Amino acid sequence: MTETPTATTPATTPFDRRMLEALVCPVTHAVLSYDEAAQELVSKAAHLAFPIRDGIPVMLVSEARQID
Repeated sequence: MTETPTATTPATTPFDRRMLEALVCPVTHAVLSYDEAAQELVSKAAHLAFPIRDGIPVMLVSEARQID
């Protein structure tokens, strides 16, 4: 059964920013930046944005969004 978000339970699991120290772009191995509003990790070098789902970064190129 799925729990409905309330004032005491968040809608999504927050992203642990300490992961940015360990994660790099899987394409270029460049540093990533965190876009909190979009819940994405952005690789400016590869022009890709990787989604964060339930607090977990999805670092698959096939799941990434192309950015300008």
